[in-house]
Amino acid sequence: MKAAVLKSFGSKLAIEDVPEPTLGTGEVIVEIVATRVLSYMNEVFDGTRNYALDLPVIPGPGGIGRVRAIGPDATKLSVGDWVFCDPTVRSRDDVVAPDIALQGLTAAGPGGMRLQQHFRHGSYAEQMRVPTENVKRLGAITPEEASRWCALGTLLVPYGGFLAANLQPGETVLVSGATGNFGSAAVSVALAMGAACLVTPGRNETILADLVRRFGARVQPVKLTGDEEHDREAMKRAAPAPIDCVLDIMPPSVSPTVVRAAIMTVRPYGRIALMGGVGMAGGAGLELPYPWIMRNCISIHGVWMYPPDAASRLIALVRAGLLRLEEYETTSFGLDHANEAVAHAAANGGPFRLTVIRP
Repeated sequence: MKAAVLKSFGSKLAIEDVPEPTLGTGEVIVEIVATRVLSYMNEVFDGTRNYALDLPVIPGPGGIGRVRAIGPDATKLSVGDWVFCDPTVRSRDDVVAPDIALQGLTAAGPGGMRLQQHFRHGSYAEQMRVPTENVKRLGAITPEEASRWCALGTLLVPYGGFLAANLQPGETVLVSGATGNFGSAAVSVALAMGAACLVTPGRNETILADLVRRFGARVQPVKLTGDEEHDREAMKRAAPAPIDCVLDIMPPSVSPTVVRAAIMTVRPYGRIALMGGVGMAGGAGLELPYPWIMRNCISIHGVWMYPPDAASRLIALVRAGLLRLEEYETTSFGLDHANEAVAHAAANGGPFRLTVIRP
């Protein structure tokens, strides 16, 4: 089969023929129809992000496709089913604290690297081997619709944060990083989950206005100035009620003061989900005040990705019409043009934009 292979950091993807994946128990082979290209994949491939990848590897985190073969432990899947391949692979021998690898992207710790040695190859290929539990049925779709369904991979990340923070219908939410790719997805997800109001701070007034245009008066934008105290009070004033939940999904390049200003808008007994990159590029940490956390009974959840059942639950929100994939504009490339797709994604990584490879 044809695949895009990363042989060394800093090199281009090599488009070549590789052996087809071999089916084992607890596994499914999926024919990939469409797979997203993250806006920062160029930084993964050139080594800037220092992601844990055992090379050579077929990259690509998750995708949309059709079941080609199933193992003896699959009782609901059928050959030909349209499915989403969830890239969050978990070890099966410790359900309390499983090791995790993101198939075709990175791994966490020695256990995650062991997982990656088996479930290493991702979706930039004509076929992909996936753990059975990571194959989620979509129902009937057309091949043309497969590109837009790739948005699930982006939407699932903030959805995991809101599930951890136990977001409830009718609550007031603040999304720190709302003008980014994952942050804008968080706005649409929170509204789909029934949030009454979304406070959306940011510096890009054009994107803030676009969020209001897309989602209406439930979105309350706030233009940030960079002054921590001023911005915190502006965010509080924008909310029609006390802020119940804050999701931070800011990238590593953002100052901790910007993140802290948003986080400390939450009401007493409120919840915070941290999914961003503060400190990952070095420099100061978040430095939240201990007395404020303790005296206000603040719950803080560190969240990497999402629980195993999240993909099926998110698909149900889409099928119910509560979450609209139509918000996403897609640009597709064939597998032979994978390197051009990576460059396009880096240059066009704004909100509600998808770069897709269609093997």
